[in-house]
Amino acid sequence: MEQIQPKTGKFSLNYGLILGGISVVFGVLRFTQDLHTSLSPGLMIFSIVLMAVVTFLGIMAFKKANESYLTVSQALKIGAGIALIAAIIGIIYNLVLINVLDPDTPAKVMDARLGPALESGEITQEQFTQQKEQGIQYWWMGYPFILIINILLGLILGLISGLILKKAKPAY
Repeated sequence: MEQIQPKTGKFSLNYGLILGGISVVFGVLRFTQDLHTSLSPGLMIFSIVLMAVVTFLGIMAFKKANESYLTVSQALKIGAGIALIAAIIGIIYNLVLINVLDPDTPAKVMDARLGPALESGEITQEQFTQQKEQGIQYWWMGYPFILIINILLGLILGLISGLILKKAKPAY
């Protein structure tokens, strides 16, 4: 009797929800500490490491459910799926953040990005104001970028995990 192969979508959804939930909790903690507008590389690295760990765990869980067999293609699907679900949850949280919790978030982020250039004299006050207004006006354009970058990261993490964990089914 042949075993029913588990679906990659189920693992993508479950672990995407886990990663999205952890990311929202992390985002709320950042908000409560007034770090939600920080551009700290440490926070970005932590987020990527978190994504890598959850993606790896999701792919390992699929491999275990699939009689210890895994193809790179399956790992890529799971990695991209986890990243997509987590990105959608992250975007929803971000919408709540800038529309409910802190409507000044885009302005604060633009100040953090452009402030050093203004202080060092690289841009004038007029350029600062113009770039800040444009950044706030086109803030929504960051959401598709978030989706694309997350999916690319998910594909990379899925590829790495797949290459590490792959095990082909025997031909017999």
